[in-house]
Amino acid sequence: MSKVPKQALSRLHQAGWDGLQPAIVVLGGAQRLVLLGKQRPNGQRLPTPRKRFWPVSTGRAGFGSQDGSGCTPIGLHQICATFGARAQPGTVFKSRQPTGQILPPDARPDGDFITTRILWLDGLEAGLNQGTGIDSRTRYIYIHGTPHADRIGQPVSAGCVRMRDRDVIQLFSHAQPGTLVLILPPP
Repeated sequence: MSKVPKQALSRLHQAGWDGLQPAIVVLGGAQRLVLLGKQRPNGQRLPTPRKRFWPVSTGRAGFGSQDGSGCTPIGLHQICATFGARAQPGTVFKSRQPTGQILPPDARPDGDFITTRILWLDGLEAGLNQGTGIDSRTRYIYIHGTPHADRIGQPVSAGCVRMRDRDVIQLFSHAQPGTLVLILPPP
């Protein structure tokens, strides 16, 4: 398992994270996503901090914020909206709306499908992931499910952070609008 760098925890605390609420760190070099916090979704506090790790796939073009680059943006974000709370695993989304198509777990479709759940990211750092030509929200950068589970762990996305459908369902149950997300490039 990959460790969360102390600098990442410090950045989250500087942004107002109290250590209790959920926060997410994407470790680009390890292609891992980490859920942090000491509080369960029902508000019950845990005796020790929780760390959950899942493999992810980030942008095949690397890391960066330029619109149209296909890169995964770096820096501090927050979830601005969530979609798919009651959607079946494999539900295909287009423009954040379910299409009615549901891909079975063994499907291997061509294309960059967004499935199951969507966590839409809004950049919080002006000039890095917020502003004209580099804005994560207007680039429609998400953490989302994918039918390409066999490619998880490799940088193959069009800029979003992809997760296995079952993993994004678990993450979704802990995240909500306002949850902080820190995306770190490889060291």
